[in-house]
Amino acid sequence: MTKKDLFLKLAKPDKKGKSRWVPISEFVGEYKSLQLGNGGSWCRRSSSLSINYVVEFDKDITPGNSIDRIRLNGFNTKKAFNQNIRQDIIKHYKTQNCVMLGVNGQSENTKIEIDHKNGRKDNHRLSNLKNQKLSDFQPLSKAANDIKRQICKQCKKTNKRWNAKNLKGNPYEFYMGDENYTEELGCKGCYQYDPVEYRKTVVKKVSELSAKEAAKNVFKNLYPEE
Repeated sequence: MTKKDLFLKLAKPDKKGKSRWVPISEFVGEYKSLQLGNGGSWCRRSSSLSINYVVEFDKDITPGNSIDRIRLNGFNTKKAFNQNIRQDIIKHYKTQNCVMLGVNGQSENTKIEIDHKNGRKDNHRLSNLKNQKLSDFQPLSKAANDIKRQICKQCKKTNKRWNAKNLKGNPYEFYMGDENYTEELGCKGCYQYDPVEYRKTVVKKVSELSAKEAAKNVFKNLYPEE
């Protein structure tokens, strides 16, 4: 019996695909394999359970961000986004440092996770492993990836993008566009989408600004009366 079938046996959804809230404390005995120590792969967004059902999580009972209980809230009629990442891409980034924190460690928060740059996960080109490109992903530590996930959720909710000046020392809010999310630009321009591209663009902008200001000063010194 698969974990999906095991959960369905425990949750007992009705004809409309709705179930009771199932506390994780019930993942014992026959249902022990449902325990979420492995990250809850059997119930995440790309799982077969989520493809067929609307899976909801409650994290408000105990402190922290852990899942306390799970329920099914009807059949899923939307096209599911496949979050799986091609193995060669995982292999490429797994040994690299986090592009935000510069770490690649063994502790839970410093381990590298391969992040979809598009935090909205609405580009269905990426659902097909054959269409995935290295440039669609980046290496993030778990700590950085967890934070980015929450930032992207807020952006998706409000259509207001994260301001890079939230990090002291960053001279520009975005490397492309402004705070307003648009379909045309998508996530491009947001620091969270690509901090490496943000830094490269900032260096270029500052260099161009410095050269322009230097030229002005030289001209003023040579021709003070003009």
